[in-house]
Amino acid sequence: MKKLLILGLFIFLGSPSFSQTQQEEIEIIEVLIQESFDSLFSAFNSEKIENYYTEDFLLLEDGEVWNNKIIKEYFDNAIKKQPIPTRVNKFEFIETKVDGDMAWTAYHNYAKISRDGEVIREVHWLESAVAVKTAAGWKLKMLHSTPIRD
Repeated sequence: MKKLLILGLFIFLGSPSFSQTQQEEIEIIEVLIQESFDSLFSAFNSEKIENYYTEDFLLLEDGEVWNNKIIKEYFDNAIKKQPIPTRVNKFEFIETKVDGDMAWTAYHNYAKISRDGEVIREVHWLESAVAVKTAAGWKLKMLHSTPIRD
């Protein structure tokens, strides 16, 4: 009986740390999404692609399939067009799940794009992402983006 009580106490006291770890992992995935968009699609910084995406990363973008090479070319061309617009990203996460070394998330992505202080475009996408834990930390393996048209 004493062993059962100790085991029960261990499980009870251990539960908050498990759920805290799970919550921390969820927050890491959601921050990964935010930072990847801010570093990549706002700054067009192709040198940081490998910080956020796996080597075999795929982006399913409005009916097109993009890989890291295509994304790099897009950024390199976009940076040539001056002045570079300012893009501010905002996310509303629907759900994020972590299962071991794999995670997925679904979210609304809102971007406000400005040039010289004037808003030139506001865009809304419904997106999902798959992330994997690598030796370098969490990285995105796939994004799927569907534009929401009003």
